[in-house]
Amino acid sequence: MSRITLDLLRRRCEHNEGLIHNLEELSLHQDNLEEIENIDRWCKDLKILYLQGNSIQKIENLSRLKDLEYLNLALNGIERIENLQGCESLRKLDLTANFIGDLTSVESLRENPYLEELYLTGNPCAEFDGYRSYVIAALPHLRILDGQEVTRTEQLEALHFYLDTKAKIIRQQVAYKAKRVRTVSESVAQSHHQSAG
Repeated sequence: MSRITLDLLRRRCEHNEGLIHNLEELSLHQDNLEEIENIDRWCKDLKILYLQGNSIQKIENLSRLKDLEYLNLALNGIERIENLQGCESLRKLDLTANFIGDLTSVESLRENPYLEELYLTGNPCAEFDGYRSYVIAALPHLRILDGQEVTRTEQLEALHFYLDTKAKIIRQQVAYKAKRVRTVSESVAQSHHQSAG
């Protein structure tokens, strides 16, 4: 496990003469990071942040990045969309191939009025019946979902059926969560059985 330290950040910003306080772009992809830390204290001017391909399980400690426009958290272990309300300038969010099963957590992105592009492909929630319609209705300012343009007709239809679609999504979330708990419990029991034997 790696941590986000001043030394790591300085190495990643050699192109900026090692200065981190005024960085606008930072790439910490495939660094074996498990948590997001310190970036919002040391790099407040960031506009682009690449954190894909790590082992991050929770979106946190980014709320002070008021100028952040693009956040890439693809290929991590994130299960829920949260803690991005302070990222006032966020326009593009990539959460491709995580473990997001809590689709209703997408509603927290309503606090990001400039968000136009969202990627959730490869997450369990993207398999839910009504997924696209629900996200489009929940985030009416979205222009692109999973690389596909959101049409005006699609928006109107999604808004019309929003409550029914949301109820259907909640039922699928509950079923997914129960299945995930069983799978994790079985994995733990199996590993205990193997280590005892």
